[in-house]
Amino acid sequence: MISDRKLEHLLICKNYDVNYKDKTTGFEDIELLHRALPEVNKDEIDISTEVFGKKLDIPLFITAITGGHPSSKDINKELSVLAQNRQIGLGLGSQRAAIVNPDLKYTYDVVRDNAPDALLIGNIGAPQSDLAEKAIEILDADILAIHLNPLQESIQPEGDVDAKGYINSIAKICDDVDVPVMAKETGTGILSEDAILLEDAGVDFIDVEGAGGTSWAAVETYRAEDRYLGELFWDWGIPTAVSTVECVNSVNIPVISSGGIRSGLDAAKAIALGADAVGMALPALKGAYIGQNALNDLVDKFVESLKIAMFLVGASNIEELKESKLIIKGQTKDWLEDRGFDTKQYAMK
Repeated sequence: MISDRKLEHLLICKNYDVNYKDKTTGFEDIELLHRALPEVNKDEIDISTEVFGKKLDIPLFITAITGGHPSSKDINKELSVLAQNRQIGLGLGSQRAAIVNPDLKYTYDVVRDNAPDALLIGNIGAPQSDLAEKAIEILDADILAIHLNPLQESIQPEGDVDAKGYINSIAKICDDVDVPVMAKETGTGILSEDAILLEDAGVDFIDVEGAGGTSWAAVETYRAEDRYLGELFWDWGIPTAVSTVECVNSVNIPVISSGGIRSGLDAAKAIALGADAVGMALPALKGAYIGQNALNDLVDKFVESLKIAMFLVGASNIEELKESKLIIKGQTKDWLEDRGFDTKQYAMK
C-alpha cells in the first residue's frame, strides 16, 4: 500500500496542478537593494558552500521527492547523476517503504551507486525512531531528515493523525544516530516556536519547506474520494519567506529555505534573509522525467540567475550575500511584524 501511494504521488505531481492557488511564497515582497557600484567581477563570484564537512558547488538541495516504488528507480538515478556531476545536495523521499519491504531497497541503492561523492539525505517520519539507523544504512546517508507532515496526514485517506510524542521521538533519533539530523516540513512551513523546540531536541539543521510551492493538501485531494477537505485546506501554511525569517532569527543552526523556490533570484532573496542554502523539488522531479539535459538546464538557469542577483547586490560569495541589504514589504512585512519580528533590520545591515 505504501509503495502504491508513492507511485500515485509521483504521477499526480507530474501530471496535475498541485501548486498553491492564492497563497505565494512571499518572495515577491522581498526586494534586494541594487548596487550601481557593485565592485564585483561576476565571472569570479563563488557560489559554493559547505554543509557538515561536504562542499556543495551550488547552495542547492534537491529536496525529498521519491523512492519506495519500482518506477522511482529511474527518477532517483537521474537525480543522483545530477547531484554527483553538479555537486548539489540530494534528499530522498521517505524510506519507510524500503525498510518495510526490502525488495524495494534497490530504488534507493541506485542513488549512492551513481553519486558516490554527493551529499545525500535520508528520510523517515517523526514517529519512526526505530527506522532511523536502517534508513541511514540503506542510503549511506550523510544526513538524516525527519519529515513533518501533519497537513498531508490530515488530508491523506490513510493518514496518521496522532502527533503525540513527536518531539520526544525526534530527540531520541538525534541521540541514537551518528550523522547530523535535519528536521523538514513538507510544504507548510515551520514557526519560530517549533524551530526552537527542534533545536532543543538536538536537530542540527532545519528545512522550512514553506507554503507557496507544491501543496500536499492538493496532492492528497486528487487521491481522495471526497475532495472537500483537500480543497478547503489547499492553501494552508506559512509562506516560505516568512518561515525563513522566523527560523533564522530564532535558532543557531543552519536553515534551508525551500517551498516554491523556482530560480536563483528566489535563492538570493532567501539567502539574504539568512538561509544557508535553498531547496527545490517539483521542478527537479519534472526534469527527471525528461532526462539530464532538462535537469542541467534547470541548474544552469538557477546558477546564472543566482550569480546575476549576487553581482547586482555586490556579493562575491555566499557569506557576502547573507549581508546584503533588502526591503521587506507587503503582506510578508505585515505578517512578520505582527509576529514580532523587526523587518527593518534587513534594510539596515
